[in-house]
Amino acid sequence: MHHAPVPQKDITDVLHFLFPHKKDKPPDTLTDVRKLTISGLPAVGYTLTTRTAVTLTGNAAFRVDTNAKISTITSSVAYTQNRQFTFPLETSIWTKNNKYNFVGDIHYMNYPQSTFGLGSNSWIGNEDPMTYNYIRFYEIVLRKITADFFAGAGYILDWRYEIAEFNPTPAVPSDYQKYGSPENTLSTGLTLNALYDTRDNSINPYKGFYSNLQYRNNFTFMGSTSNWQSLIIDVRKFLNFPVGSHNVLAFWNYDWLILEGKPPFLDLPSTNWDTYSSTGRGYIQGRFRGDEMVYLESEYRFPLTPDGLLGSVIFLNGESFSGLNSHRLQSVQPGYGAGIRIKLNKTSRTNVDIDYGLGNQGSRGLFVNIGELF
Repeated sequence: MHHAPVPQKDITDVLHFLFPHKKDKPPDTLTDVRKLTISGLPAVGYTLTTRTAVTLTGNAAFRVDTNAKISTITSSVAYTQNRQFTFPLETSIWTKNNKYNFVGDIHYMNYPQSTFGLGSNSWIGNEDPMTYNYIRFYEIVLRKITADFFAGAGYILDWRYEIAEFNPTPAVPSDYQKYGSPENTLSTGLTLNALYDTRDNSINPYKGFYSNLQYRNNFTFMGSTSNWQSLIIDVRKFLNFPVGSHNVLAFWNYDWLILEGKPPFLDLPSTNWDTYSSTGRGYIQGRFRGDEMVYLESEYRFPLTPDGLLGSVIFLNGESFSGLNSHRLQSVQPGYGAGIRIKLNKTSRTNVDIDYGLGNQGSRGLFVNIGELF
């Protein structure tokens, strides 16, 4: 005996129920939708990185035609108790028949933030408060090679200026001082990229596989502080478990490796400094840093209500970094926790994520996001 599927609900449906009006509801899927579908959320929250923060976060999803993958535009504005101001704009635009994918990432940050030394053996008590301004500009163009495989190139820039350190123990040089501590740094150059993507939805996948490789080469003749090269390997797998349900078992491997040269200290691989600030739930952003980063995470996602309005996740991750002037990985630092999902937009499957994560050395905190972290 087959049961009729339960109609899906989101926050908009709840508001329609509480405050009825005659406006038409959006469709349940983006399969045949070309118009823009927008989700947004003003919020006050608390995280390890920011303490109390006021944010306005949202995303937009659309297809340029019925055969195209979902294009997304994500942005947020935040001001925090730590006097941090951030404004990111992240885009992934698919053209007709998925011939091209334009991937952009623009950030401005005025960002007081502590570092804790190099390596995953660093002690949380070695906090080194810093402040700086940061401008990021990444633009990558990918061309379809086969139905799910894309390759291309891009331009990339990381500019940090007015860097200042407030070393609480000036008699003991920090890893930042040992490594090199200029007031301004610029990393700019070109990237080569390859993407393989069979996910059914880029915002909240139920199934599929994703692999993204990025080779980055920074050049002093283009203005970089130093010549250096890096490689990022980003692999994700999503499984229906059990089959036929909306439960998802997700796996993620993110490796960020310096191949040659000496990047500026703040451009080194670091916890939660990946493009979408997703790695290392359970730790403050920038908690671990080094020439090499290897990261693994698994998450189990499941609905709490048949209509999809509420869901939950449990997650476990581990990360390892190399130490000062070394490419040898140190101990693995685990993070783990659980969270709640609230359906913000059923059309694009966008959730509000509220997670509580824990790690070693007493690290713990709340993590809030729009859309799944991976």
